[in-house]
Amino acid sequence: MLVKTYGSAVHGIGATTVTVEVNVSRGIRFYLVGLPDNAVKESQHRMVSAFVSSGLKWPGKQIVINMAPADIKKEGSAYDLSLAVGVLAATGQVNSEKLGDYLIMGELSLDGGLQSIRGVLPIALQAKKEGFKGLILPSKNAREAAVVNGLKVFGADCLADVAAFLNGEPILDRTMVEMEDIFKSSANVYELDFADVKGQENVKRALEIAAAGGHNALMIGPPGSGKTMLAKRLPTIIPPLRLEEALETTKIHSVAGKMEMNSSLITKRPFRSPHHTISDVALVGGGSWPQPGEISLAHNGVLFLDELPEFKRSVLEVLRQPIEDRIITISRAGYSVEYPAGFMLIAAMNPCPCGYYNHPDKECVCSPGSIQKYLNKISGPLLDRIDLHIEVVPVHFDRLSETKVVESSETVRARVIKARDIQAKRFNNIESVFCNAQMSSNLLKQYCSIDNAGARLLRTAMDKLGLSARAYDRILKVSRTIADIEGSKSIESNHLAEAIQYRSLDREGWGG
Repeated sequence: MLVKTYGSAVHGIGATTVTVEVNVSRGIRFYLVGLPDNAVKESQHRMVSAFVSSGLKWPGKQIVINMAPADIKKEGSAYDLSLAVGVLAATGQVNSEKLGDYLIMGELSLDGGLQSIRGVLPIALQAKKEGFKGLILPSKNAREAAVVNGLKVFGADCLADVAAFLNGEPILDRTMVEMEDIFKSSANVYELDFADVKGQENVKRALEIAAAGGHNALMIGPPGSGKTMLAKRLPTIIPPLRLEEALETTKIHSVAGKMEMNSSLITKRPFRSPHHTISDVALVGGGSWPQPGEISLAHNGVLFLDELPEFKRSVLEVLRQPIEDRIITISRAGYSVEYPAGFMLIAAMNPCPCGYYNHPDKECVCSPGSIQKYLNKISGPLLDRIDLHIEVVPVHFDRLSETKVVESSETVRARVIKARDIQAKRFNNIESVFCNAQMSSNLLKQYCSIDNAGARLLRTAMDKLGLSARAYDRILKVSRTIADIEGSKSIESNHLAEAIQYRSLDREGWGG
């Protein structure tokens, strides 16, 4: 008897429906075709044990299973349940009438239990697109799939429950998720707050500007001055995720297997802080079976690189293209995949190997040559893509011990949201531009015009401070953001003056 069940193959952050054709006939062999990898081929042994443990009968006949389309490689153990249900239907142990309505995925344990799988949200979105009525998945993945409206999602704990459900027994409950309630309850709930940071008003101001315009920022200062503490609190002042952003972010984390069990949707902006020993592949993604890297996991959020000069030069250089294009393409011999990479880069570093160059109290023990060698680890092209350079100085004891109320993240976030709303209206009809940091040269001419006084100020600053030509566009973008925060339609001289001070590291001789 020939039956068909349906699964899904995840490719990048999208999915392709896979038709599982099962034919049981006379004989004793087991054939699995359709470009399966080793994990899929091993499903036979998991299925045999799961059948026995669940009180089901494994047929003593020839079984031929084809997974179509055959030109797409089938990877992983998530097809176990699709294959098992196909065998059950082909041998008459379950009713095959409902099989066309459901997309079925799950990994089998030897005792018949179901283990969670990756990429559930892309699978659910594709199932809805192709007209399936619902999904049958492991219980641990049901809430993630249920965020897709219009799909009936049933979570199961074991193979026996799935068989009983397909035979008409009301043994599985439909999983329902209210996305609005999820957003309201957790979108702006953070354990950290800007109010925890004493002093550092100038750095907080710079990070507010970075959040308002989507700018990349580099903090440079001695150990213990609060660089990491401030960076970790940046997501608390960035506007909350929109639904479209939340879905895209969740898809990436789902494909990478980073979703927590029984979770449904990522409602907070990601904050990724990889260690400086990270490899190129771990940062940008890839591998034998390509997976998203840290830059994609930080999509719609913050990528924080602490101790920036300690990262390998090759690792830092691969960041250049994703920062500009906001996407990373991973190519292999037979195919290529694309992952989104729209992140804010926040970096921190010491001013020298010992960390105390220009420290007000401690003496630096580094030679001038070693300091320059240390700074040269950051290449000019990478520095070119960082809009704000922030010098962080240690906080004095008197500031640490004072008890006055400090501005909270909620207050700062309100100003940031207001500035972002201005930018949203400005770039409403421009594709792929959502904030000031993403403006092209043509948009700079249109929205960042300055008067004669501002032009003279900018010329004087570039001449006297030795700023490089690459700083020009960055200063204009940051000035536009400062003007938006203050609600000004035009860029004034004071906006330019503040933006210029954030380019203090972009001088002749800096970088490689």
